[in-house]
Amino acid sequence: MLELDAITAGYHPRTPVFRGASLAIAPGEAVGLLGPSGCGKSTLARVAALLHRPDAGRVTVDGHEVRGWRHRAPRELRTAIGVVFQQPRMSADPRLRLRDLIAEPLRATGRRDEAGERVEALAGTVGLTDDLLGRRPHEVSDGQLQRACLARALVLRPRWLVCDEMTAMLDASTTAALVAVVESYRREHGAGLLAVGHDRVLLERWCDRTREWADCTTG
Repeated sequence: MLELDAITAGYHPRTPVFRGASLAIAPGEAVGLLGPSGCGKSTLARVAALLHRPDAGRVTVDGHEVRGWRHRAPRELRTAIGVVFQQPRMSADPRLRLRDLIAEPLRATGRRDEAGERVEALAGTVGLTDDLLGRRPHEVSDGQLQRACLARALVLRPRWLVCDEMTAMLDASTTAALVAVVESYRREHGAGLLAVGHDRVLLERWCDRTREWADCTTG
């Protein structure tokens, strides 16, 4: 299970973005989190991805309560979660070619020898040609860069995926393609998914169940 219990979080202790949010996702389950812009759902997604320390509450991943965040989280927990953000250009190192962007988590975890095979396989899965893999972020479209960011999120074979408005900046065909990749990965690996967004139609078609933001918080 990926469990968030009574989470209070923000960027200043005296003025949290939200209080008392709770959410649970079972292995293999896709849960959509639906809410308007500015309600705090992206902050909750960052907490779920172990990228933001909450002010209060508890996060549990596969039965292990999280005690450290970002690079202080144990590697086995950090690598269990793959995350895709809304704006790929803000989450991609502009100096890296897409091939190296996808391989970045493998190199960071000492698995450089797996990079060639994994990048080639994932590039085909997400729809990137070899020509595109040799380009840097400023040389590709938002959709192509988001494909690379999704491949990067999958390269360590995570047990959990957090997609924070992953398709908000994409056209309908690219959205459909990336959702199909996520769903294929979930079926193959039994991964759980938290999909955050404000598009009710997309989330209800994509996910097993959808939670309204107001139902996750206590005020």
